Amino acid sequence: MEIIKRLLEIDLPPRQSAFLWGPRKTGKSTYLKTKFPKSPVYDFLMTDLFVEFSKRPSLLREQLLAKSAGELQQPIILDEVQKVPQILDEVHWLIENKGLKFILCGSSARKLKRGQSNLLGGRAWRYEMFPLVTPELERVDLLRALNHGMVPVHYLQDDYKRSLKAYVRDYLKEEIFHEGLTRNLPAFSRFFDAMGYSHGELVNYSNIARDCGVDSKTVKEYFQILVDTLLGRFVLPFKKRQARQVIGKAPKFYLFDVGIAGAISNRRVSQEKGESFAKALEHFIFMEIAAYNSLRELDFDINFWRTKSGLEVDFVLGGGEVAIEVKSTSCVDNADLRSLNAFVNEYSPRSAIVVCNEKTERIYERIKIMPWRNFLRVFWEGKIIH
Repeated sequence: MEIIKRLLEIDLPPRQSAFLWGPRKTGKSTYLKTKFPKSPVYDFLMTDLFVEFSKRPSLLREQLLAKSAGELQQPIILDEVQKVPQILDEVHWLIENKGLKFILCGSSARKLKRGQSNLLGGRAWRYEMFPLVTPELERVDLLRALNHGMVPVHYLQDDYKRSLKAYVRDYLKEEIFHEGLTRNLPAFSRFFDAMGYSHGELVNYSNIARDCGVDSKTVKEYFQILVDTLLGRFVLPFKKRQARQVIGKAPKFYLFDVGIAGAISNRRVSQEKGESFAKALEHFIFMEIAAYNSLRELDFDINFWRTKSGLEVDFVLGGGEVAIEVKSTSCVDNADLRSLNAFVNEYSPRSAIVVCNEKTERIYERIKIMPWRNFLRVFWEGKIIH
């Protein structure tokens, strides 16, 4: 399998440890093996190792103290650390008393938090691994990205459909169940189906609850499981000024990967037009924005704006600094600009952009119309928000 150089950069000073979180298959283990080839590695996906250290977490301390100083120059990597939460007390002791540094890698801190595990009290920096982003690829095949998704192994595979189905069935549903994050697997599976068909829209907890046979409180808990396991994130409405006509409560929800969302909703994008293409393109652009925000350590707000009359701007960044509307059309007309024009008139953002499938960049009054590929290039160059 091709090794792709990732944008994530973990550069730890002496005595500084780190957590690296991210959904399964996003490339955390491959990245760490490539970046730190001489590091000692403990992979708790290995059953014998998991059983051994679950029974006796002190084995970690005993084994590391037996190593030479040279062997401990590189950070010690604990992979899938959430499986052995009690080992974090040993890690804490080794950081404090022996000056060792660790990279603690996993797919979720939720189990650690719920078990009141030792999260090292700020002694470890936090990093997040995302699916592939466009600057990591020489050239992006858009339809491939929208159908396969950007999880590395899925994007690179030609026979990707089985892998996507297995990921949804074996990881998103069963593993979350086995980790004890939910006790009702049939209801959680129905929730996935219901959530898939409303993906990227305003979240209606009551409708989803009715579809999957549980109450709204349980549905909110299911969404929170997905957020805590980094499998999705909410986008909240933009509310710079209170206005009666603006929707200010219901959030939107996006899964971490466009291919996974497509697998759940049985979506197949066969051409660069139509409703399926539009939804997938919007999700793809959101993935790039979210990854850029984290990898560049910018921490700007990502919101959307929608009025009760149906005007909507897909993404409002930095508290209204940038407004972005994603259109799947290859010919943007005045009707496509109505919502963005309304937002510009109301809030005067520094940049207002339509990301679309046109071939050539142009400006119409105060709005820049950009082909999606042009937009992503200048976006990652830091020329839109930084």
